[in-house]
Amino acid sequence: MKKIKETLFWKIIKNKYVIVCLVFFLIILILDENNLLVIRSLRKDVAELEYTIDTMRQGIHQDSLQAVRLMYNLDTIERYGRENYFMKRKNEDVFVVVENEE
Repeated sequence: MKKIKETLFWKIIKNKYVIVCLVFFLIILILDENNLLVIRSLRKDVAELEYTIDTMRQGIHQDSLQAVRLMYNLDTIERYGRENYFMKRKNEDVFVVVENEE
C-alpha cells in the first residue's frame, strides 16, 4: 500500500506540467521583484503613512479650532499672548518657570 502511494506521488511530481507550475510559483512568490516580502513591506509602509495622515488631520483640526477661537474671543487672544509671547499688562510682573530636563 505504501509503495502505491509513493509511486503515485512521484508520478505527480515528475509530471512536466506540475514541475512547470511549481517553478512558476517559485519565481512569482519568491524571486520576482514584487515578491511577497516586498508586498508585505509596502503594506506596512502604507499603514504607517495612513496613521501619519490621521495624526496630521487631527492636528489640522485642533489648529483650525484654535484659529477660530483667536479670531473671535478676546480672552483667548490675551491668554495666548501671555503663554506664548510672555506679554503682560501694565503694573504686572511675569515669572517664567523653566523645568529641569533630568
